[in-house]
Amino acid sequence: MPDIQLSAIICTHNRDTYLGAAIDSLLAQDFAADFEVIVVDNNSSDRTREVVEQRACNPRLKYIFEPTTGLSVARNTGAKAASAEILAYLDDDAVASNCWLQVLYSAYQSNPKLAIAGGKVTLLWPPTIQPPKWLSSGLAGNLGAYDLGEKIVYIEQPGLTPRGLNYSIRRSFLAEIGGFDPQLGRVGKNLLSNEELQMTEFALQNGWQVAYLPEALVAHNVAPERLNRSWFLNRGWWQGISECYREQLAGKTGIGQLLRGGERLIRGLYKSLQYFYDPAERFDRLVYTYCQIGYLNAAIQGLLSTSHKK
Repeated sequence: MPDIQLSAIICTHNRDTYLGAAIDSLLAQDFAADFEVIVVDNNSSDRTREVVEQRACNPRLKYIFEPTTGLSVARNTGAKAASAEILAYLDDDAVASNCWLQVLYSAYQSNPKLAIAGGKVTLLWPPTIQPPKWLSSGLAGNLGAYDLGEKIVYIEQPGLTPRGLNYSIRRSFLAEIGGFDPQLGRVGKNLLSNEELQMTEFALQNGWQVAYLPEALVAHNVAPERLNRSWFLNRGWWQGISECYREQLAGKTGIGQLLRGGERLIRGLYKSLQYFYDPAERFDRLVYTYCQIGYLNAAIQGLLSTSHKK
């Protein structure tokens, strides 16, 4: 298709149950300009290829197989195959509202300094399942929930960066920083993250802007297997490792990591006791504490590795 204005990309790994709905939500977009939908099959072993082939009659749809497992790798593969300057990434278990692409595209067209944009994310709960009483609003963010209100917000704190499941980026900015860092981002079942936070840091450091667009709405399916405490603790552990790696990539290594992690660990334990009678807030603080244990574990391994090399 000539003159493609936006490339919508789904990176997927063994999510054939949800993938069809994600693709269909993109193919049905109310978007006046030309666009394409690229599915990057990141070494799936399920029915992913079949799900895409069932929709192969749509000329907008492209399928790419990427054998190297890793979300950042898959994202870079999708970017290389894309035709447009604006790249919009939707998770394989999410559903985009029908104006999602138009809202994103209009934002980039009206602001040449916009490097990254994403929108509000609501949660789609499985039938007959209610949010557990121990789930705080903060931990709901680990399931993908993201809401900064009903007005456009220009992000100044990297911690508020848009969620990767509802995420867009300008190709020229992505090329400027060398693509998504393969050392961050999920690989198979590990929950390594922080790649979007790192991208926002790069954007702000180089004079670009990052925006939250409330009308760029996406709904995210909550997988039943995630609704147990062990998943959140594991997610917290990997978040701590991700934060440690991100600092190491930025050259912020050394004893300071142990001091910062130790201080946060003690704070988390203290607050867990403070909220002892509130199951949601208590568990929130326990996950935070476990996150710091993961951070400290990675920091110690990093220091030992550096010492060994010397």
